[in-house]
Amino acid sequence: MTKDITDIIDILKADYARFPKDQTLTIYSQDVYFEDPLNRFRGLDRYSRMISTLERFFSEIAMELIAIEQIDHIIHTRWTLRMKSPWPWRSPITIPGTSELTLNQDHLITHHRDRWDCSRWHMVKQFVGFISADP
Repeated sequence: MTKDITDIIDILKADYARFPKDQTLTIYSQDVYFEDPLNRFRGLDRYSRMISTLERFFSEIAMELIAIEQIDHIIHTRWTLRMKSPWPWRSPITIPGTSELTLNQDHLITHHRDRWDCSRWHMVKQFVGFISADP
């Protein structure tokens, strides 16, 4: 069943609020293309596994949705991802960024591109605890 774009936006708001738990994968196409500074792949199964891996590896994961807007067939979001590293010292990691979600004619997400407002190197330094997660 094709959902209205406003339904997709409402689902995304709820998914961000409980990320990474219970994500609504039915709003993605089976061959969704995902891209972020660390990954590039195609397929809903791989997308689901990536989220599960985050949940298993990191703790205290929270995704704050700052803004969401739709322009034509693209949904833009601004967010901040916070989590703790798996190391005994549990260094905090903060990644501010944006997502661009492209929808097809059935209002399924076919392309999910994340951009970070920090470098990969900055994230790695937070991960190992070399720098503070706060700017």
